[in-house]
Order: sequence, then structure tokens, then C-alpha cells
Amino acid sequence: MIDAIRELPDALVLGAGGTLGEAWLRGVLGGIEAGARLDFRACEYLLGTSAGSIVAAALAAGKRPEAGEKLSREWAHAAALPEPGDEADLPARGNPLGAVGRGAARFGRAVATPFVPLALATTAPAGRLARAAVLRRAPRPERTLSDLGAYIDALGLRFDGRLRIFAVDRSSGKRVTFGAPDAPRATVAEAVLASCAVPWIFAPVEIGGREYVDGGVWSPTNLDAVPVGRGSRVLCLVPTAGAAMASLRTVSAAAAGYEGMALKARGAELQTVVPDEASLDAIGPNLMDPSRRARVAAAGYAQGRRLS
Repeated sequence: MIDAIRELPDALVLGAGGTLGEAWLRGVLGGIEAGARLDFRACEYLLGTSAGSIVAAALAAGKRPEAGEKLSREWAHAAALPEPGDEADLPARGNPLGAVGRGAARFGRAVATPFVPLALATTAPAGRLARAAVLRRAPRPERTLSDLGAYIDALGLRFDGRLRIFAVDRSSGKRVTFGAPDAPRATVAEAVLASCAVPWIFAPVEIGGREYVDGGVWSPTNLDAVPVGRGSRVLCLVPTAGAAMASLRTVSAAAAGYEGMALKARGAELQTVVPDEASLDAIGPNLMDPSRRARVAAAGYAQGRRLS
């Protein structure tokens, strides 16, 4: 039984999860706000990966969770995912990760990319090099997220120390935390587009002469990068921990657990929320199915109310 959420966390961490994960994030946050009378826009830190970056950016811009619907709709439209079984743009069968990629095509590739198994790779050079090697061999789609970027630019948001967006450097395989003091310079729109640039679906996003892709390539949550210490409260929402694809569910839960231990070792208090049964039913097997967004947001809202 998950403890009720009655206090505003110091840091809100929003994980990857495709367009339906984004809808669930908005729903859960809206339900908690309504029931517990909290305002997540006031969190000290807002951190997002892929789908979570869209919601985090909207909150940092002073928007309520439900305000992200327009951004989510544009992301889903831009993806225009092929029908299940259309695998022409996936890796060749000779690629050792090809089987994962082909399975991902049937379960909403926006999150279950061929790189999910690499999410648990260590930060040691070998792990980064393996990730970079796979990314360099990936086809380069022509789809971009320019319209989504225009919407985010219109928010007038700048990095002010609160917002952190995760992406992966395509060449080095390293995680980059845009908005952190030592991060490369980028606009919020550029960072969000990079975090949402799912390999095999969207073209990498170039920032400062380097190419970046989806932050979920490194981890579904990137919990270990939360800049908090002893006594800080962290709330993490993990859409993919309830995914229909068993391997993705396992990887997500393991990553959140491992990274959560690192956070707790620093003395922080962590609460994690994953989709409940009703939300799982609403999400279904395809995390990028745009027809389910309203249903998923409603299920997430009801779950959030139960948590408050």
C-alpha cells in the first residue's frame, strides 16, 4: 500500500513513458493536487526524462499539470508510429538488439526502444561505449519535433536551477543533465526535444555541435541525479514500471530501485508511484497510442485522488 501524499516534495521526478505515460503523469499529478491541495509548481526541483520532461517543463513554466495536453498531442502527432508489424526502419536481424527492437515495435516503441536493456548499464566507460556504439549504428530518421519546440518556446521558460532535463550524448553515450550547473548551454525547448528524441523514431537533436537523444536511453527515471541530500523529500512517478511489456516493466522497476538506493544512501526520503491496475488497463500495450490519452489521463487522475 503506497502512503498517501500529503506534503509537497522537495524534488519531483517524472519518468519516461511515451505519450500515454505523459498523460498518466498529468492525470496523477492533477488528482493529487486536487485531493491534497498541493501545487507541484512550487517544488524546489522538477526533473524530467522524455515524456516526463514535457510535464516538468510545463510545471516550471507555471502551468498546471493539465496544461500539458497540447504539448503531448503534438508529440504523439509527430511520432506517427507505424502499425504493429511494420518494422522496416528497425535494425537488421544481424544486430544483437534487433529482436528487442522488433518486439518494441509491437508495444509502443517510443519507450521500449532497443536501448532499454542498456538503461541498467553502469556509468563505467564500457557501459557508455556500448551505448554509444548502438546509437551510432542506429538509422537516422528524418522526423523532427520542431512544432513541439515552438510550443515550448512560447512558454517563455529559461533554466533557473529548478528544472533538470535528461538526455544522452549520441556520440559518447553519456547522460547529460540540461539545467545543471555543469551542463552544456541549451534552451529549455532544445533540452526537451533532445530528451524526447526517441532513437529509431526521431532525428537526434543537435545542441552546441553535439547530437542528443532520449534520456530514457540511460534510465527510465534518472533518479540518482536528483540534487538533494539528507532530509529531502523526493517523489518519483514511473509510468513504465506498469508497462504491458514484461521486460520493460522489469527494467524500469530495477532501475528505479537501484537508483533509489543511491538516493536513500544520501539521506533523502523517496516515495515512488507506478500505474495501478485501473491505469494499467487504460494504458494498454502501446505506450504511444494517441486514442487512449483521455482515458489514461482520467485513470491517472482517479489514482492521484486515491493517493491524496
